[in-house]
Amino acid sequence: MNRRDFILQSGAGAAVVGLGTAAVGASTFNSAQPQKAPASATAGKPFLMKLGCQSGPSTEEHFAFFARFGVNNICAAAKPAPGKAYSTADDLRALKDMANRHGLSLDMISTVLLPSTNIDREPHPAIMLADSPERDRDIEAFQTSIRNAALAGIPSIKYNMSILGVLRTGEVPGRGDALYKKWNLAEAKPDKPLTRAGVVDADRFWERISYFLEHVVPVANEYKIRIACHPEDPGVPKSGYMGVDRVLGTVDGLKKFVGIQESPYHGLNFCQGTVSEDLYHPNDELPDVVRWFGTRKKIFNVHFRNIRGHRDNFVETFPDDGDVDFVKMLQVYREVGYDGMMMPDHVPVVPNQPDAAHQEFAFAYGYIRGLLQSAQRLT
Repeated sequence: MNRRDFILQSGAGAAVVGLGTAAVGASTFNSAQPQKAPASATAGKPFLMKLGCQSGPSTEEHFAFFARFGVNNICAAAKPAPGKAYSTADDLRALKDMANRHGLSLDMISTVLLPSTNIDREPHPAIMLADSPERDRDIEAFQTSIRNAALAGIPSIKYNMSILGVLRTGEVPGRGDALYKKWNLAEAKPDKPLTRAGVVDADRFWERISYFLEHVVPVANEYKIRIACHPEDPGVPKSGYMGVDRVLGTVDGLKKFVGIQESPYHGLNFCQGTVSEDLYHPNDELPDVVRWFGTRKKIFNVHFRNIRGHRDNFVETFPDDGDVDFVKMLQVYREVGYDGMMMPDHVPVVPNQPDAAHQEFAFAYGYIRGLLQSAQRLT
């Protein structure tokens, strides 16, 4: 019996998933042998994944940082046109040209609209508030973003459909002097009971999602631009949190989402970390989740990050220090034919160190790049 099975079966698992300081120690999968996909599942399938990143800012200096560490495929953002909620085609071309100067491929862009911020801090909230006529104007701006991406030769756009933003309840000590962000639903104490969105139950949330998709997916189809939505981070109980039922915070919700306005250009910015946060046994359940979305070609980008814990109680870790076996997961992504970027996200922080985020990203790049190169050799 391996350590993970012993912990779960002995009842000591409750102590581990309590996620106190002592729990942030050795990974539960490091001592186990990697689980290979059956040979028949990957036989003859090429290994096409690429190391990527979406960190900012979009500057010459930061693009040089990408190139320095072998990050050849990126997601970035151009400045919006003055007074507009979109970037012009010329600005996107300039961004792409800057990437090209550093030997980078600009595979995806983020837009001004629909970021992952809390709705109370969002300057363009109308789509998620269903606030017309501003909603229709913002949707038109998103349609323009799709058209301009096509004109600039950029194949994909990422976005969020979130009201609460990213929810966390603090930090715990991680490896060395790093801090790992945590979410523990039982400890969550919001500053106020509701956001300006008020109560948004599942029906209201799905109406807003459907309205948006009905207007933008046909444009994505016309211009052949993939639009990739990030899951809600993290999921919450059906009873809601701060009045909001986060319908894109479950695997079933994501399955329903990709079935609305079915299209090869409508899919997910598949955050492996967030999906892991939505599962009670991430290392065991995640492979089949990837298979479901991957075989349907709904994974347009992957945030390749790790957690320790499970739904409602987890910490975010370095990629090699969590519960999910990244070696196994690369085999699953290859099995489903995924050919896009594998990018770090939500790297741990080191307090009181200049450029700490650059250090942590550089470590994540090296780790993921090494895994990718090793996996390519084994194909």
